Amino acid sequence: MINTIVDSHCHLNFPQFKGKIDEIIKRAVEMKVTKMLTISTKLSEMNDLEEISKSYSQVFNTVGIHPHECKNHKNVHVDDLLKYTKNPKCIGIGETGLDFYYENSPKNLQLELFRIHIEAARKTNLPLIVHTRSADRETIDILQSEMKRGNFSGLIHCFSTGRELALKAIDLGFYISLSGIITFNKSSDLRNIVKDLPLNKLLIETDAPYLAPEPFRGKCNEPSYVVHTAKCLAKIMNKDIDSIAEITSNNFNDLFNVAS
Repeated sequence: MINTIVDSHCHLNFPQFKGKIDEIIKRAVEMKVTKMLTISTKLSEMNDLEEISKSYSQVFNTVGIHPHECKNHKNVHVDDLLKYTKNPKCIGIGETGLDFYYENSPKNLQLELFRIHIEAARKTNLPLIVHTRSADRETIDILQSEMKRGNFSGLIHCFSTGRELALKAIDLGFYISLSGIITFNKSSDLRNIVKDLPLNKLLIETDAPYLAPEPFRGKCNEPSYVVHTAKCLAKIMNKDIDSIAEITSNNFNDLFNVAS
C-alpha cells in the first residue's frame, strides 16, 4: 500500500485546470500524492503559481522561463528570478533549458537564459529543472561547463531521450525525472534505458495536463495519475510499487530539501 508519492512536475495554473483545482488536489490526495511541484514557464505566471502553492499545503512552486518563452523574456537578469525565491514555497529554478525541436525562440537566447537560470540555482542552492528536446549534446555541454564554474543541483525533467544524456547528467549529480511516456507502447527503448539507471537518482512526474500515462493516454493528465507511472517504473525495475513510491518520494525530498 502506497503511503506517500510525489508528482515532481505539473502545471496546475494551466487553463485546463481552471475552476477545478480543488477537485484535482482532492483526487491526488486520495491517491496518496502528498507533494506536487507546480512549474513556472514564464514570469507572468508567478502570481498564480504563488497563490496556488499558498492555498494548498501539498503544493510547491518554482520560478523559471520555458525555452519556448525565451523570445518574450529578452531582458531578464538573475535578479528577476531571485526575487521570487524569497517565497518559502518556491523550491526550484525552472523549467529552463533548450528546445531545438520547435525553435519557438532563437537558440542564442535559449542558451543565454539557460545560463542565467543556472546562476540563479547557484545563488539560491535551489535545484534546476531542465527541459531538453533535440538538444542533448548542447544541454550536457552547458551543464558540464557551468558545473566547473560552481556547483549546482538539478534534474532532467520528462526524460525521454538517450542513455548518454541520463548517464552524464547523473555523473554531474543530477536526478532523472520520468513521466507517463515510459508507459507508452512505443517506449520500449526508453524503458530499456531506464532499467539500468540507479533508483536513488530517479523521480516521477506527470507534466500535467500533458502526457497522461496509460490507461489515460490522450486525456487531460493530472497529479493523481502519477501512480500509473510509478506502477510502470516498478515493473521496469522489478520492484513493488510501494518501494518505488517511497524511493522516488525520498529522492524528491532530498533534492528539494523539503521535509518528508
